[in-house]
Amino acid sequence: MKIPLLDLKAQLDPIRDEIMAAITATVDSTCYIMGPQIELFEKNMADYCGTGAAIGVSSGTDALLASLMALGVGRDDLVLTTPYSFFATMGSILRLGARPVFADIDPVTFNIDPAKVAALLADSSLAARVKAIMPVHLFGQCADMAPLLKIAGELHIPVVEDAAQAIGAAYPMTVDGAVQWQKAGSMGLYGCFSFFPSKNLGGMGDGGMVVTNSDKMAKDLRLIRVHGDISKYQHTVVGGNFRLDAMQAAILNVKLLHLPKWHAARRQNATLYNALFKDAGLVEAGYVATPQAVYQDAAAAGEGVDYHIYNQYVIRVKDRDALRDYLLEQSIGVAVYYPIPLHKQKCVADLASSRLSLPVSEKAAAETLALPIYPELTSEMQEYLVERIRAFYKK
Repeated sequence: MKIPLLDLKAQLDPIRDEIMAAITATVDSTCYIMGPQIELFEKNMADYCGTGAAIGVSSGTDALLASLMALGVGRDDLVLTTPYSFFATMGSILRLGARPVFADIDPVTFNIDPAKVAALLADSSLAARVKAIMPVHLFGQCADMAPLLKIAGELHIPVVEDAAQAIGAAYPMTVDGAVQWQKAGSMGLYGCFSFFPSKNLGGMGDGGMVVTNSDKMAKDLRLIRVHGDISKYQHTVVGGNFRLDAMQAAILNVKLLHLPKWHAARRQNATLYNALFKDAGLVEAGYVATPQAVYQDAAAAGEGVDYHIYNQYVIRVKDRDALRDYLLEQSIGVAVYYPIPLHKQKCVADLASSRLSLPVSEKAAAETLALPIYPELTSEMQEYLVERIRAFYKK
C-alpha cells in the first residue's frame, strides 16, 4: 500500500469549487497587491487567534524577520530560542546580525524548556543583551508559556512566538484560579505563522502572518512590510517587501473555515495511532514512544479545545534511520524533523553556540520520525503502517 506523508490533492478535491471561485473573483478584481482579500483574511485571522490585529506577510520566515526588525533587534544583540526547530527560527536572527542563545528542550513535548531558559537568564550580563525570547510551538502543541511569560515579564524582554506549526493550538493559561485557553500566537508581543502548503492551514505558495494585541506594534509591522513607506516614496524606516499575496489570502480565507474540522481529524488519527502502537506491543517493548498531548487533561472539561493540532505526528524510535529507510522502501512517506539541531549547523560553526552540548535536542534529532497524519488518512492506512513498523522490529 502506498501512503504519502501528505496528500494535498485529497484535501483539495472536496473544496475545489470554493477555491476556484475565490481565485476567479480575485483575478476578476484585478486587485493583486494588498486590497480587500488581504483585509478580510487579516480580520478573520485576528478573530480566529483572539488578537487585536493581524498583519499578512510574505512567508513564515518573513513574519519572524519583520517581527524582530520591529523590535529593533540588530547586530550583536541576543535572541533566546530553541535549537530544535526549522532553520527559519535561527535564520531570522542571523540575518539581522544578531546571535542566537539556545536553551535545550523538554524531552516530552520537544518545546523549549522554561527551566533552561530561567537558568540562562539568571546570568544578568547575558539577560541584559537578550532583546527577545522566541519560543517555538513545535509539531502543533504550544510551548509551556506561563513560566516563559513570567520570566520575560520580570526582565522586560519581549516574546515573539514562532507559531508556524501551531495555528489554532490552545494553551491552558490560569487566570485568577481559572483556566482560560489562549491560542498560539496570542500570548507574546508578536505571534508568527506560516502558510506553507504543508501546514494545517496551507496556501498554494508561500505566505505568513503576524498577530499582536498591540496597536503600536501592528502599526510598526504594517510599515516594515512595505519598505517603511508611510506615503508614496516617503520612507521613515528600512523595511522590506513582505506583503502577503492577494491570491493566497483568497485561498486561505476559504480554507480557514475548514480548519477546525481538519484539526479534529488529525487528533482522531493521532488517537488511533496511539492505540495501534500500544496494541501492537511496540510501546511496551520500548521500540516506539508515541507523542504526548500534555494539555489534554486540562481540555477534558471543554468541548472542541484544540489542545494539540498535530501539524506532525512524531514518534521516538529505536534504529530510526534504518526504520525510515525501510518504510520509504515500502512506499510509506515518513520524514525526519530535524536531523541536525540548529547549534550544529555548518553556518554557525564559528559561533560559541556550536560548541554547546544540548543533549535533549541532540537525542531528539537522532531518534524522532514523523508519520503521515493528514485529515484524509484512512484507518486502513494507519493499520498497515503500524503493521509495517511491527514487522520491522519483529523480523
